[in-house]
Amino acid sequence: MGLQYALAGIMTMISDNLQAVQARIARACAACGRRPDEVSLLAVSKTFGTEAVLEAARAGQRAFGENYIQEAVEKIAALTRPNAPPLQWHCIGPIQSNKTQLVARHFQWAQTIDRLKIAQRLNDQRPPDLAALNVCIQVNADGGATKSGASPEDAVELALSVAKLPRLRLRGVMSIPDPLPDFDAQCAAHRRVREVFDAIAARLPAGCGKFDTLSLGMTADLEAAIHAGSTMVRVGSGIFGARHYAVQQT
Repeated sequence: MGLQYALAGIMTMISDNLQAVQARIARACAACGRRPDEVSLLAVSKTFGTEAVLEAARAGQRAFGENYIQEAVEKIAALTRPNAPPLQWHCIGPIQSNKTQLVARHFQWAQTIDRLKIAQRLNDQRPPDLAALNVCIQVNADGGATKSGASPEDAVELALSVAKLPRLRLRGVMSIPDPLPDFDAQCAAHRRVREVFDAIAARLPAGCGKFDTLSLGMTADLEAAIHAGSTMVRVGSGIFGARHYAVQQT
């Protein structure tokens, strides 16, 4: 009985947290004159098991982000069941060459394209019976040498090349700025990414389809990201609670 009560408490927490995050999104949108439906919520479920994802799905959440590809593929397989709600899976972790086939076969989105080589492999390995893979260019707006992402200067040309690949659908940009101490500094960092988004949009030829996704903001800074124009916030601990990392996978 004790375990059942503990599980019930965790599941109630996830539902309550989802409502709280949606309320934060609504307040942030109201503060800058935007509509709440302009911002989608990506629940970052890395390191959490299938029961946590299922409870979030029961509470209405459908889009989930995963960083560790092997872990994600196992989770996706376990959650692809008859009569289960259809879930949308986003790869938001680094993609190595030896993992592109897994991403191409199992995900609907890949948000961390930072090299043309990876994009080309995803394009070539996307099964023909699946819809084109939605992708975002990851931008390293801080300029850190050890961080993933294309530089703002390189991101535009990379995006234009990715847009030509037939099995990929270029949807926008994403970034993970370094943690910053206050709202104004967070807004400034997110606006730098918005400038890259705008520069790409200005150069895309007609007929490229929707270029509509600015994936910015996490639990700690989603208000600043929305103020800067984010259309998708990625929230993990704010929904599922603190993570306890074991051996990390890729």
